[in-house]
Amino acid sequence: QVQLVESGGGLVQAGGSLRLSCAASGLRFSNYGMGWFRQAPGKEREFVARISSSGRMTYYADSVKGRFTISRDNAKNTVYLQMNSLKPEDTAVYYCAVRDRSNDVYNYWGQGTQVTVSS
Repeated sequence: QVQLVESGGGLVQAGGSLRLSCAASGLRFSNYGMGWFRQAPGKEREFVARISSSGRMTYYADSVKGRFTISRDNAKNTVYLQMNSLKPEDTAVYYCAVRDRSNDVYNYWGQGTQVTVSS
């Protein structure tokens, strides 16, 4: 079975940094693109970033471009989200997900990790 476990969330002040990790198991990790999503209170879940299976290509939501960096270590079956210059509007539960190889859908999700940015 596929399991994704996020870690690294917490409380930070505006302007601070945080690095999220997502450890994957139960799949051939290097064959799949991975994504990060977030859901803020009272809002729909939104796309944050994704990375190709090799790590060669990355994509970001406009709201985080230039501040967040997605990366992966296929030898460790782990994907990361480095978040810099954090803003209060970044406050959300952040989820890691596995991208389908044939469609732009995400079939497996982690439990989420809370990121709170104080002002």
